[in-house]
Amino acid sequence: MTHPVRIGVQIKPQHADYAQIRAAVAEAEEAGVDIVFNWDHFFPLSGEADGKHFECWTMLGAWAEATHRVEIGALVTCNSYRNPELLADMARTVDHISGGRLILGIGAGWFERDYDEYGYEFGTAGSRLADLAQALPRIRDRWSRLNPAPTRDIPVLIGGGGERKTLRYTAEHATIWHGFGDVETFTRKSGVLDAHCADVGRDPGEIERSVGVSAPPQEVAGALVAAGAALFTIGVDGPDYDLGLVKEWVAWRDAQR
Repeated sequence: MTHPVRIGVQIKPQHADYAQIRAAVAEAEEAGVDIVFNWDHFFPLSGEADGKHFECWTMLGAWAEATHRVEIGALVTCNSYRNPELLADMARTVDHISGGRLILGIGAGWFERDYDEYGYEFGTAGSRLADLAQALPRIRDRWSRLNPAPTRDIPVLIGGGGERKTLRYTAEHATIWHGFGDVETFTRKSGVLDAHCADVGRDPGEIERSVGVSAPPQEVAGALVAAGAALFTIGVDGPDYDLGLVKEWVAWRDAQR
């Protein structure tokens, strides 16, 4: 199964007023991107540590109303911050508000300050991964019981490169895998994911491969496409949200088609 080339943008919800974030989302949709992501944190990840920052899922509900074509989602939701049944219901609700455009991006969580200041147990990488493994089937089970049901089989994106656990969970539960790093790293981890798919009896072609990019397409796209990447996501920072590189990738995508 070959996946069409798609372009995502991560509008980082830090160091900006909401009006600036909303304008960036509108500009990204107008520019022709396929997916607009935010992230699920409570404090900035770069720049001024106590700078402006907004919450992920209330924002996605607003984006569902403020957009009309793009898919939307978090890159990625921290599994630790919400009970899996609640998260399933939130995702189903945003799915309906958006008319079936939500992607549920999820990961095990890692940013210790979020946990400490908001009263979550940080635990260990192993305990957070174990929680994620338990949550994924609970989310799908809750979707099967909700009334009304989701408008579609909500795509699940798992972000992370842990070869023993994260990529195993991806093979079991996800429709999109988001990786990081250079083409060699991406290629190796994509191969590990293929092996996990074989172990669980899954067609690896069912899982769209996504990668974060920060260079122009003429520098990196060819090798990444050859390695199996189909979704390319560019992160942009507030308050200015310069979409110049994003528009280069959109033009490259259109040239491929």
